[in-house]
Formats: sequence, C-alpha cells, structure tokens
Amino acid sequence: MVIAIDGPAGAGKSTVARAVAAELGFTYLDSGAMYRSVALAAREAGVDPDDGAALGPLAAGLEIDFDGRRVLLGGRDVSEQIRTPGVSADASRVSVHPAVREAMVARQRALIEAGDYVAEGRDIGTVVSPGAPLKVFLTASDEERARRRAAETGEDVASVLAAQRRRDARDREREHGALRAADDAVEIDTTGLSLEEVVARVVGLAEERGLGARSKGGPGDPERTSPQFVSEGSPGPPSPETPR
Repeated sequence: MVIAIDGPAGAGKSTVARAVAAELGFTYLDSGAMYRSVALAAREAGVDPDDGAALGPLAAGLEIDFDGRRVLLGGRDVSEQIRTPGVSADASRVSVHPAVREAMVARQRALIEAGDYVAEGRDIGTVVSPGAPLKVFLTASDEERARRRAAETGEDVASVLAAQRRRDARDREREHGALRAADDAVEIDTTGLSLEEVVARVVGLAEERGLGARSKGGPGDPERTSPQFVSEGSPGPPSPETPR
C-alpha cells in the first residue's frame, strides 16, 4: 500500500514524505533516488544520459533498494554519490526516457506491493500507483522553491530559479510520466507553511482514511524530522533551525 506525494522540485515533498512516513510507521520511498542511481550507473558505465536506447537495458538490470536512509545500488551504499551535482544534473536527463521510466516504475511497484510506503516523486499518483488510497500534490511558488534550494546550496537565487524553470518545463512536457496532479489528488500549497503544518495536514488526511500505525492505534515513529523544509535530494534529516 502507498501514500503518494507528488509535486515539482522544491515543493517540499521529500521532507514531507519522510516525516509523514515516520509519523505513520510507513517506509519512505524516494523515487528520485532511483533515477539518480540510474544516472550514477550510466556514468560508471560510460553511457550518455541522452542515449535512451542504451539506458533502457541498463536501468532494467539494476538492483536498487532502500535500507533506512541508505540507497543501495547492487548492494553497495551510494547515498552520497548520487547527491553530487553532476549526478543530480544527469538524473533529470535520464528520467525523460520511456524505457528508463518503465524500469523504475516496475521496481517501485514491486517495492510497494511488498510493504507500506510513503512514496514521493512526480508520477506516483498518476502512473506508479493510480489506485493509491491517498494522493497528495504539493506545490509552492516558483520563488519560494528557488529560495529553499538556494538557502541550502549557497547558490544565487536567480540562477536556481532559471535552472528550476528549465527542469519544470522538461518534467511537464515529457511524453511519459509527465508532472501533473492526479484528478483525485489533494493539492497543498506549501508556500509560507512550516513543515509541521504540512505534515499535520497530510497525516490528518491519512488518518481520515484509516491509514498508518497511528490510525490503527500505534504510536508512529517518535524520531521524526525537525520542522524545516530541505530541498529535494538532501541526503539526511534537516538540522534544527527556523522553519523556512
């Protein structure tokens, strides 16, 4: 079973999904890390990230798993390697190829069938699991999303905003798994909201539907993340700072 959280980069879905999973006793599934893993594997194999014909078989043969916060590629921990700037840039390029998306969707579905997950991405509620009992689509203003990313990386906000708009266009215009909200998704604009406020909203929606450990009488995971948004791809939990 899966709770689907979709949205554009910088809307807060990674941070929210991780915290919601902790609250409800689910496993967090970072779909973006899977595409990053494909990008890393392509780099290591010398495959061009724009070569869809070569990337399809490569992606289909990868073993990608999650062990807590660790991302495993063929059994080795690649959690740090997939967060480098080069791999991050390549991940967006490899994700547009239909064969790559088909391979990752198949892997995501296999994981979801084996347990309870909060999965975040761009097409979880529309392609990976259209029958999910709860679909959430997170948004935020372009400026807010860029500000969050720039605050974390130290980059110039204007540069981040320009790159973000290029990525948004690529994500919305791709032929397979284009970024859009499912017809029955609950849309939440995170602009101006703290992490705690957004997580409480999503957890409340889950409990209304009878989902998760808390709705079944369990306490959830007390070791949840602190109330701060971090940009997509952050390797670990945020530090206890003022919510942004």
